[in-house]
Amino acid sequence: MAIQATRQFEIFTSLGDDFLILRRLTGHEEIGRLFEYRAEVTCDKNDVSLDDLLGTNVSIRIDHAGGGKRYINGIVSEFSQGGATRRQSTYHLTISPWFWLLTRRSDCRIFQEKTVPEIIKEVFRDAGFSDFDERLSGSYRNWEYCVQYRETDFNFASRLMEQEGIYYYFTHEKGKHKLVLADDLGAHSSFPGYDKVPFFPPEGGSRAFEEHIGRWRIRHSVQPSAVAMRDYNFKTPSADLAAEKAIPRQHEHSDGEIYDYPGEYTAGGEGSTYARVRAEQLHADYARVNGYGDARGLCAGHLFNLEKFPRDDQNKEYLIIATDIALQSSAFETGEGSAGEAKFSCSIEAIDSSEQFRPHRATPKPVVQGPQTAIVVGPSGDEIYTDEFGRVKVQFHWDRKGENNENSSCWIRVSHPWAGKNWGMVHLPRIGHEVIIGFLEGDPDRPIITGRVYHADNKHPYELPANKTQSGIKTRSSKDGSGDNFNEIRFEDKKGSEQMYVHAEKNQDVVVENNQTIAVGVDRAESIGRDRTLDVGRDKSETVGRNKSIQVAAAHSEQIGANMSITVGSSLTESVAINYSETVGAAMELTVGAAYAISVGGTMSVTVGGAISSTVGGNRTDNIGGNKTISVSGDASQTVGKDQTVEIAKDVTEKIGGKVNTTIDKEQVVNAKKIQFVAKDEIKFKTGSAELIMKKNGDVTIKGGKINVKGSGNVIIKGSQIKEN
Repeated sequence: MAIQATRQFEIFTSLGDDFLILRRLTGHEEIGRLFEYRAEVTCDKNDVSLDDLLGTNVSIRIDHAGGGKRYINGIVSEFSQGGATRRQSTYHLTISPWFWLLTRRSDCRIFQEKTVPEIIKEVFRDAGFSDFDERLSGSYRNWEYCVQYRETDFNFASRLMEQEGIYYYFTHEKGKHKLVLADDLGAHSSFPGYDKVPFFPPEGGSRAFEEHIGRWRIRHSVQPSAVAMRDYNFKTPSADLAAEKAIPRQHEHSDGEIYDYPGEYTAGGEGSTYARVRAEQLHADYARVNGYGDARGLCAGHLFNLEKFPRDDQNKEYLIIATDIALQSSAFETGEGSAGEAKFSCSIEAIDSSEQFRPHRATPKPVVQGPQTAIVVGPSGDEIYTDEFGRVKVQFHWDRKGENNENSSCWIRVSHPWAGKNWGMVHLPRIGHEVIIGFLEGDPDRPIITGRVYHADNKHPYELPANKTQSGIKTRSSKDGSGDNFNEIRFEDKKGSEQMYVHAEKNQDVVVENNQTIAVGVDRAESIGRDRTLDVGRDKSETVGRNKSIQVAAAHSEQIGANMSITVGSSLTESVAINYSETVGAAMELTVGAAYAISVGGTMSVTVGGAISSTVGGNRTDNIGGNKTISVSGDASQTVGKDQTVEIAKDVTEKIGGKVNTTIDKEQVVNAKKIQFVAKDEIKFKTGSAELIMKKNGDVTIKGGKINVKGSGNVIIKGSQIKEN
């Protein structure tokens, strides 16, 4: 016959019915905390393997006076063997919830774009547990980035719930228990049959045999009346993210304020919610009651109404925060006497159900002790991955679940030497770079990149230690740039070999708003692969201490809007291999202090749109190897201060469209082998009153005062008629 079946208390284990007999049970259960029950059991075997029960499911039945029953269920977290009676060995069991097993698991992992309830449920499921019930009525913010860092799954889930004002309690049945997530009164109900529990004082007489509460203690304590918080969001740097919540009380010294920074929120509305939750957490301790009795259905997380208490304001509904129970089973072994009678007692702590319960923030958040390094990551195939704020993503070395891609972390801000409003310095870490990560306030949820470091795969741009005197900036062209594609500014500080080196992979643009001065102590060389354009808004001045040489492989063109002056201290030589052309829009003046020579190997053409004037202080000699042609559209005038000699090796041909007037102050001498004058109409020779006129009809007229005809030989006069006066 089953030993425990007829008793008020019974234990069920995986070892079988009545293999273990429950003797005593004590335990504490509290909202938002792990329960723990300690059972003392007996067994007629003294060699039970401890591992046979460790980690297994166990249930305890507690019968109620009214005929109902209650179960306590959990897993055996500790199993030990103690003393023994004459025929029985004593064992001790510690019973804990499945949530306790999460204290035996720790991890480092990242959650992104999830609410706290979603994160908690994911943690539960990843641990292999689904016995939970969500009864949340509030709405919860989406966490862009939330990190479990070197903490147990239990601590991680607990601190998140405490921060959001979520708590939990357990419901029990035979064979299992369930964790209930709650955030207000609607998640609670009374245990069946215990909606109302009476109060009977210890001297209550026969009524004291009814399940009741026999002692009742009321307690109020001073708590802060207000919570103030503040935070900062770089996306809205000028926004005031201060938040406050006050729950005033009427007693003395009730005006305390708790101020905290950072509030761990990014918007004002979130701050108001967190301030309210913090205030409710503090005031959950303001008014508490403690009771003691034998009511077996008073369980943590359940409601009940107190009745028959002498002070009327205490007869109301309460939410049970915590319970401590102790039971002893009836004796089943001869000789145990009265000490073996069945007993049950229960101590409770409760609050008025109209007050909002919130769990204390008892679980500390991990603090990252110092900086870490991580590798910059992004989508496959990208070299630079960033957002509008210049943030990047990283793969932490401790992250086992990250896949080295754009989902490995949140966007992380990058520190720069200067950060002004549309000015400053920018050097974005690229995919594959190792960066130094700091954490604001040591918070793993708030990483920031504070530096960068080289490693064995990403070495310095200058081989070390051979180039230990070199420093600088060397970039890499993207996308798909190689080691030959870069921009660089390099400094060489080696004594005697100092150098500043600048390399532009493609274009280099320099803009100087005002003056620029370049001073070169010795030589300067400039090499341009293609074109060069120089645009000077006003004057340009060049001073060359010695020689200047310009070599132009093709054409050379200069355009001068106003005057041009060239002063040569010594000789000027111009050598033109083919043609030379000068065009002067107005006057041109050439002054030569000494000799001036022009040597033209081929044709020379001078075209003057207006007048041309040539003044020669000394002699002028024109030597023309071929022909010379002078074409004057208007008048031509030539003045010779002294003698003029014209020597023509062959013929002279002159064609004159109008008259020819020749004025000779003295004599004109013409020496020729033969002189021929041909006129179409008339030839006239005249001097004073003497004339010789020859006409085309053959008439010849000689006029003169005295005409002498003298011949050294014969004088022949012949005509059709000869007339004499």
